[in-house]
Amino acid sequence: MKKPITVVFFIYFLGSGGAGRTFLNILNNIDQDKFRPVLVTCNYEGSYEPFLNKNIKFIKLDTKRLRKSIFPLAKIIRKEQADIVFSTIPNYNVIAILARILSFTRAKNVIREAAFLGGDRKTNAKLKIYGFFYRFATKVIALSNGVKENLIRRYNADKTKVQVIYNPIDAKSIREKMKENIEHDYVTNDKKTIVTAGRLVEDKDQQTLIKSFALLATKVDAQLLILGEGPLEEKLKEQAMRLGIQDRVHLVGFQNNPYAFFHRADLFVLTSKREGFGHVLAEALATGVPIVSTKCEPGATEVLEDGKYAKLVPIGNAEKLAKAMEEILMLPNEERKAIIEKGYERLNDFDVHKIVRQYEEVFQEAVK
Repeated sequence: MKKPITVVFFIYFLGSGGAGRTFLNILNNIDQDKFRPVLVTCNYEGSYEPFLNKNIKFIKLDTKRLRKSIFPLAKIIRKEQADIVFSTIPNYNVIAILARILSFTRAKNVIREAAFLGGDRKTNAKLKIYGFFYRFATKVIALSNGVKENLIRRYNADKTKVQVIYNPIDAKSIREKMKENIEHDYVTNDKKTIVTAGRLVEDKDQQTLIKSFALLATKVDAQLLILGEGPLEEKLKEQAMRLGIQDRVHLVGFQNNPYAFFHRADLFVLTSKREGFGHVLAEALATGVPIVSTKCEPGATEVLEDGKYAKLVPIGNAEKLAKAMEEILMLPNEERKAIIEKGYERLNDFDVHKIVRQYEEVFQEAVK
């Protein structure tokens, strides 16, 4: 029997973001007759760790410092006789490439780029440095066509190495989790419920959502649930209080099961300024909730096909966002069901088994 390909998956921690969810989906669904996955993280407790299949080897480095992980990771690459070192996010990719080089093995780097980065001179210069390291990788996975174009244009990545693979969505798992009970009182009341999820940071622009919700609240008996954590939490609470809507805006923190909230909501909203893919949009489609999103490039426009599967509004425009939310909330049941069914069709393009097979093909090609 042919020896399985050993893939070392390296990530800072198996945490709460899209990168962690993607790693978890690939690890839990990879064909273990053909591949031997080994997960390596720094010394942190990741919120997705309890959901990792127990038969997957999991190694934590004895450091929380990314720079100090290079030599320990190189040692693991040697010890595990890795064929592939798979990583994601620019800083982690550079560490994985350096560790692979210093392992003095025949392992190959496959790296994943999820973000649509760049714009100002300083950032663009930094991306060129990442691009230099990326040339030592055998394959570069771009999360969307927009991210691929950005890799070639701003990173100077070798276009012959770059391949687009969408994020995997485990719709079956999501639908099981969305049926779980929620103990929070505000999901059982009669108000129209709007939900959003994401890090509380400038790029997600929850400030515009709160401003827009204040406009909507003058016309519709609604409440806004904001799932996630981050540095802007207090600022967002102060904004809601200043607008007099603090009793209707609930910052509920990070949730291990956001899908139960999505499923019980009347509307999901994303107000990001930019998204490489918009993983949460695909997950929202799986829970059967209508979506309003900003036209954030390239993720939302690509996932939602320029408004084919959701209503899109300009970035930072509170008035147009409020109008779009009101329109969706007031839809008759039949029109609402039609939107949800259409969203289910789009999910086929992100099916976890289909996407994981694409990753498997890339790993096999890299080894060859």
